[in-house]
Amino acid sequence: MRIAVTGGSGKLGRTVVRELRKSGDVVVSLDAAGERGPGFVRVDLTDYGQTVDAIFGVNDEHDGFDAIVHLAAVPAPGILTDVATFHNNIRVTYNVFQAARRAGIRNVVYASSETVLGLPFDVPPPYIPVDEDYPARPESTYSLVKHLEEQMAIELVRWDPALKIVALRFSNVMDPEDYAAFPAFDDDPWARKWNLWGYIDARDGAQAIRRALEWDTTGFDRFIIAAADTVMSRPNDELVAEVFPGVPLKRELGVNDTLLSIDKARRILGYAPEHSWRDEV
Repeated sequence: MRIAVTGGSGKLGRTVVRELRKSGDVVVSLDAAGERGPGFVRVDLTDYGQTVDAIFGVNDEHDGFDAIVHLAAVPAPGILTDVATFHNNIRVTYNVFQAARRAGIRNVVYASSETVLGLPFDVPPPYIPVDEDYPARPESTYSLVKHLEEQMAIELVRWDPALKIVALRFSNVMDPEDYAAFPAFDDDPWARKWNLWGYIDARDGAQAIRRALEWDTTGFDRFIIAAADTVMSRPNDELVAEVFPGVPLKRELGVNDTLLSIDKARRILGYAPEHSWRDEV
């Protein structure tokens, strides 16, 4: 496929670009930052005209795209002010979705977020493990935008029944060099309770994107994407009993199995995480 990756210079984006290219795809990174050269177009995605120009390929850098992977965003709460985060992220996502539709691109996969599940879980989740079945519970402006992006996607595919938009609710993205810090998490279970002790290896994030791109469907759907395990060595039953007493358990927790359920992604997309911090430390 010919694939545009917005935010291809970011933490997840760099790995996604590399892994898609290894699979033989023609990949162009569209980003405001990055090194000039083949496969990179510098573009301000808050500007709809620049976004259309980059996606249509009229700047002669490429011949148009079969699919869009949209990762560009202010990537977390607290980096910019709430207003700046809201204005940037909702505008960029609308521009990319709309430009893709105008260009006739019907295969869109993008980064939603685990934050829509209710992070940082100061209000406990409705049950554990959490999954995609309960309504979004945004608790920050960043998360609110991610929820609104999902709602926007729902309406766009209703307007355009041939369109596919897949939202991947990524957990906290990690690279192998990040794993040296993980053993210290056991000292304080509250320090990582904010996302139920979850994470996602960037390489497995790229795998999830690949599987979502190859999924032959139309319409909108959402999937939690996390590693198969938690960041903790301590067993789940101890952690949940200490930090979330009284929260109903939806099923047996496993010793260190992820509490961000990836069952739906496994079942529908064939997602199969291959990387764990335990193999690196």
